[in-house]
Amino acid sequence: MNCKDCSAIEPVEDEGEIRFRPFTFVLASALRAAGVEFAGTKNTGKITYTSREALFDLLKLLNLLQKQLDNSLELCINSKTGKGSAERWVSLDQLEIRFANDNLISIISNHDFTSHMQPIVNFNEEIIGFELLLRPLPQGSVFQPYELFELARQTGFHSFLDRAARISAIETSARLLPKGIKRFINFLPSSIYNPSFCLTHTFEAITRLDQDPEDFVFEVVETERIDDMRHLQAIFTEYRKQGMRVALDDVGAGYSTVEVMSSLQPDYVKIDRALISYCDQDTVKQKAINDILNRASAFGAEILAEGIERREEFLYCRDIGILLGQGYLFGKPEDKPPASFGFIA
Repeated sequence: MNCKDCSAIEPVEDEGEIRFRPFTFVLASALRAAGVEFAGTKNTGKITYTSREALFDLLKLLNLLQKQLDNSLELCINSKTGKGSAERWVSLDQLEIRFANDNLISIISNHDFTSHMQPIVNFNEEIIGFELLLRPLPQGSVFQPYELFELARQTGFHSFLDRAARISAIETSARLLPKGIKRFINFLPSSIYNPSFCLTHTFEAITRLDQDPEDFVFEVVETERIDDMRHLQAIFTEYRKQGMRVALDDVGAGYSTVEVMSSLQPDYVKIDRALISYCDQDTVKQKAINDILNRASAFGAEILAEGIERREEFLYCRDIGILLGQGYLFGKPEDKPPASFGFIA
């Protein structure tokens, strides 16, 4: 799949056509026996539908035939008013997940989301930046961000959603934040197949909105296992070529291990909240935090403690040399900057 496919998500309408491949003689015979009208050319078949119920029935039939014939099918759905748009081929299994979660898919397709901001402070508790996080629109459909990204991954739409979320974060920060304030924006490595192409939309948005590239920090989220270190390094290189910085999120838990951190050498290292919680009282956590601090300091990374909820945690981190903090102690994600903090450039 190529990044340009990610813009091809169309809302499914009540009339349209299903295209499917491979279109074999055996499959054609099975469809004819089931009383389904179809057309076919070369390796691709086509069936029209006139209602959403008819579409669901066709998907059930194709799924049954797929199992009987032991043949994996790919499908492309063209809505009646959407013909001529870019093709989006997905597996039948992906389509079943899609239609089982139609409301969430609609959120992804229609960009029914916004970005909230959580403050990042220095050791003087002055805001130096914000992490921008995907959230529902005030009057829109409710969703959990992780659930939305997981569904997007299962249905093959995660590149589309990840890019749209990055653009939303850039636009929100441009509208609400002064220049000189850092903006931490998440990205999924698996959504960026070709860094020099896939990131052009991100860079174009920053240029279009007259933003300073040095204000942006793009961070790898913890939800994906990092198997291809060279690919991620290539992504980091592309961001840095444009004057931006990169971060590794949730270090010390999940997939963001200390070894991964040492290999990638990001500009910012964000220590996972599981290690920060009650770190002032836990010698095991203190040892792990100090290990991260020592290794990250060796390649010049700035360290940020995530999930700070108690002042004792903040004071402990500050005392051992961690100069940046984030968590509910300083503010929850909101749709605008908190009035109680003064900005510093």
